Amino acid sequence: MTDLANKKCIPCEGGIPSFDLTEIHKYLKKVDGWDVKSDDEKTYYLIKQFKFNNFLESQNFINKVGNLAEKEGHHPDIWFGWGYAKIKIFTHSINGLHESDFVLAAKIDQISSAENV
Repeated sequence: MTDLANKKCIPCEGGIPSFDLTEIHKYLKKVDGWDVKSDDEKTYYLIKQFKFNNFLESQNFINKVGNLAEKEGHHPDIWFGWGYAKIKIFTHSINGLHESDFVLAAKIDQISSAENV
């Protein structure tokens, strides 16, 4: 995880293939607790739910994730409410996963660890 968290997200403008399942599973071992799912169009994405003690803790976490996403130029889908936050990551321009998605996941895990989520 530390290795990925030290990297920078590289903006993707498309024109490259998304990771295949072998590559996805190789990278999945480097992040903590993220699941890989696919939607109806067979687009693979990372998703993870975080638990909190109240709404304010959820909001503070999401604010930090939002600041990170803006800094990295890589923007996940985020849902949150009282006691939870859920984050979905994939690269929209290639409709799938690439290294930057796992980099962002590792960086989010660092935020989570720092807050003892």
